[in-house]
Amino acid sequence: MKRRPSTEATAAWIRLMRVQSRVLDAVEQDLKKAGFPPLAWYDALLELSRAPTGELRPVELERQMLIPQYSTSRLIDRLVDEGLAVRRECKIDKRGQFVEITEAGRELQKKMWAAYSAAIEKHVGSKLSDADAVKLSALLDRLGCSCGEMVSPAIGEGAPAR
Repeated sequence: MKRRPSTEATAAWIRLMRVQSRVLDAVEQDLKKAGFPPLAWYDALLELSRAPTGELRPVELERQMLIPQYSTSRLIDRLVDEGLAVRRECKIDKRGQFVEITEAGRELQKKMWAAYSAAIEKHVGSKLSDADAVKLSALLDRLGCSCGEMVSPAIGEGAPAR
């Protein structure tokens, strides 16, 4: 017979799901109040800006995004329509394409970071000491959440470690 999760593990799961949902909703609301587009836009622009050449294949972009995007192609369409990214045909594989961040996309991502970082501080940083944040990260790593990234405070327009 398969082992069932303990009451404690089930309670931890429920809390993790509720907190994740509530904090993401709160961050989204803070971005909206600041006049910015959804967090998924920031996430996509950040990943494109982190790419060495500023471009990724759509499947690579989806894989690297912090927030799951079930409609990445629609998100890319919106970024392209707003002039924040462009689609480019792959020169080697004519069937493939890349999404490349534009200068306007880089600027928006940097501007959004001010509101996003303030929301992270408001909803997470102000509630945890640095030591608690390290402990929480270690616990999440045990669940397989480690992405092996740490963010330096000097990054400014960067993003939180995942």
